[in-house]
Amino acid sequence: MRWLITGSKGQLGTDLQTVLADTPSDVVHAVDVDVLDITDSTAVQAVMEQFAPDVIVNAAAYTAVDRAEEDEDTAYAVNATGPAVLAAAAARAGIRLIHVSTDYVFAGDANRPYEVDDEPAPKSAYGRTKLAGERAVRELLPETGYVVRTAWVYGAGGGNFVKTMARLEKTKDTITVVDDQRGSPTWSFDLAVALVELARSDAPAAIYHCTGTGDITWFAFAQAIFTRLGADPARVLPTTSEAYGMAANRPTYSVLSDRTWREAGLNPMPEWSDALSRAFATVGESLRGA
Repeated sequence: MRWLITGSKGQLGTDLQTVLADTPSDVVHAVDVDVLDITDSTAVQAVMEQFAPDVIVNAAAYTAVDRAEEDEDTAYAVNATGPAVLAAAAARAGIRLIHVSTDYVFAGDANRPYEVDDEPAPKSAYGRTKLAGERAVRELLPETGYVVRTAWVYGAGGGNFVKTMARLEKTKDTITVVDDQRGSPTWSFDLAVALVELARSDAPAAIYHCTGTGDITWFAFAQAIFTRLGADPARVLPTTSEAYGMAANRPTYSVLSDRTWREAGLNPMPEWSDALSRAFATVGESLRGA
């Protein structure tokens, strides 16, 4: 199988390459923005003709949530225009596109896990641009366009919450973390395994949710990270989103239901706590910033 992976230097793009390296019959062409601008239709079409992929996995995204409030045009280009360009190219080639999206497309005020067909209502520029990308993929590729929403992703590559907590543990006596936002931590390696499974499956083209199983607040997640670091979790103190102060609105509740994922015959994601332990056991040095 021939795979075109965009966003290859990010944590998910890196892990996708790791997962696919285990199958000799897979041929991977992994590109990042320094090689391919996904908003450039001419450049994308050239790569498509040169490499002739069987599937595209779009792991490229503008994820600077707060910065997007002041630079929505750039976020839109990467999160909406780029997926539309890739979807159009996939349509011409008659191949699948798996596009990774986010919990931020929802308002975040629910009291039960969001289903895939719940009404999106993003409260941030980041969420609006990601929703626009979702809609472009599904409109342009109704039969071969897959949107996979995930949340709270961390991994060995790039910057993420786990690495930030590990860095602060070394430099601060105590830290404060918001305790009024709830979601599902997702190890990027597990997500990569799941996306590869989806691409190889006969699951219908649709929107899916794929996160670590279970849910927790950022505060409790930080305490769990401190425990894996061998540090005292009591050094993590709770605070509120209002007191913390951030430019962009974050979803208060962003737990995503995986019902349609399981109904499609796909394997449920591992439980978040087990995944965190496995992540520290296998890529702990990277998570610690060593």
